[in-house]
Amino acid sequence: MPACPAKPTPARRLPRGVWALGLVSLLMDSSSELIHSLLPVLLTTVLGASLVTVGWIEGIAEATAAFTKLFSGVLSDRFRRRKPLVLAGYGLAALTKPVFALAPSVGWVFAARFTDRVGKGIRGAPRDALIADLAPPAVRGIAFGLRQALDSLGALIGPLLAIAGLALFAGDITATLWLAVVPAALAVWLLWRGVEEPAAPAAVTSADRPRWRDLRELPAGYWRVILAVAVFTLARFSEAFLILRGPDAGLATAQLPWIMVTMNLAYSLSAYPAGRAADRGARRQLLLAGLLALVAADLCLAGWSTPAGVMAGALLWGLHMGLTQGLMAKLVADTAPARLRGTGFGLFHLVSGAALLAASVLAGWLWQAFGAPATFLAGAGLALAAALGLVSWRR
Repeated sequence: MPACPAKPTPARRLPRGVWALGLVSLLMDSSSELIHSLLPVLLTTVLGASLVTVGWIEGIAEATAAFTKLFSGVLSDRFRRRKPLVLAGYGLAALTKPVFALAPSVGWVFAARFTDRVGKGIRGAPRDALIADLAPPAVRGIAFGLRQALDSLGALIGPLLAIAGLALFAGDITATLWLAVVPAALAVWLLWRGVEEPAAPAAVTSADRPRWRDLRELPAGYWRVILAVAVFTLARFSEAFLILRGPDAGLATAQLPWIMVTMNLAYSLSAYPAGRAADRGARRQLLLAGLLALVAADLCLAGWSTPAGVMAGALLWGLHMGLTQGLMAKLVADTAPARLRGTGFGLFHLVSGAALLAASVLAGWLWQAFGAPATFLAGAGLALAAALGLVSWRR
């Protein structure tokens, strides 16, 4: 009797375009995180910015990305074309990378960060909608988990490149920032050559194209997801504050990128298994576990001002991200109608960006007024409140 063919693993069932988009994320995030792991130090020690300024720059940058994602998502739905917007967003981000190395002042860094996040905003919602278009519903959690895993693997590679660059260039931050240009250019090339967009419906009439009033078609389940995103994101501020905790714990400038390496290692290793668990229905458990991991991370960072404490906090922070971020994207994809999928992702990113702006500005103010422990204790309190709300929210 002939042997039955082996059943393909979930990852092998994913279309090639999903893998290509994941690799594009890996390359661009390795470039962005190389810069991000050094940017707080560049701003505060080289350019003389205050912690409140860092909070505003990070918060406004992420909120700008989120606001732009709303419009790019709507446009991708309206014209039924997602790849051109994704390509434009990655291309714009790649063009900003040399500016960080050339920046003579905080204003230049802010402009580069702002433009980079506009690029992220242009690509974000169409890219997520494109993944949802490409991936069958049965493996959609795995598809988003894979992209998050590869994205965070790139975010792991970026700080390692920063460490290597600082060693190569004798601690010269500006020279090290130039290394970010290469992976960014490769990401744009791979997207252009390696991703094919699914064919749009043959006939798209003006009546078929979404309009703002069509937001009423988004179901109640979708809006519950958006509410959860807002509450959960308020408990998590920018990762720049993890890096700024490093000098308090006695870490030298050349050692600070290890914080992001640790965080993204946990993120990368947990995102794909979390995606598989989400496909099997363990959504509530994943959200609760993610929030408890964030509480533990904040408590480590607040009360354990040593290199080990900072690294433990970064590890738990990355675990929180891996357990929750891909799951949130899957929930949006599952609850938003296909014709409004880009719009749904745009709103998702807008709400999360606005919440992250509020959280980051509050974190910067608390740090400057009361010290680092107050910032992380406030984050732990908000995350614990969200976890208690999730336990009591039966729906």
